[in-house]
Amino acid sequence: LWQIFFTLGAIEILSNNGKLAPGDMFVDGRAPGDLGFDPLNLSGDDAALRRFELAELKHGRLAMIGLGGMLHQMLITKQGPLEQLANFQPIQYYGL
Repeated sequence: LWQIFFTLGAIEILSNNGKLAPGDMFVDGRAPGDLGFDPLNLSGDDAALRRFELAELKHGRLAMIGLGGMLHQMLITKQGPLEQLANFQPIQYYGL
């Protein structure tokens, strides 16, 4: 896990030319998350770029909700998500 944090931190430091404070990172006009990597030229059309940014935001939020669901499922069943799929047992509810 620390390797991931270190790698992402190194990428962040290198992409910001050593600027670490939020006030210093974006003084050159770069937007947060824009590392200048666009091999398919998706940012050519401004309307399409706004649509893609909104889609990325929505997908990120849904991914966070999905991860929260997986964590809660793991806490309730005491099994990991893949283990739960392999050995599925429905939660027994004897109400109504």
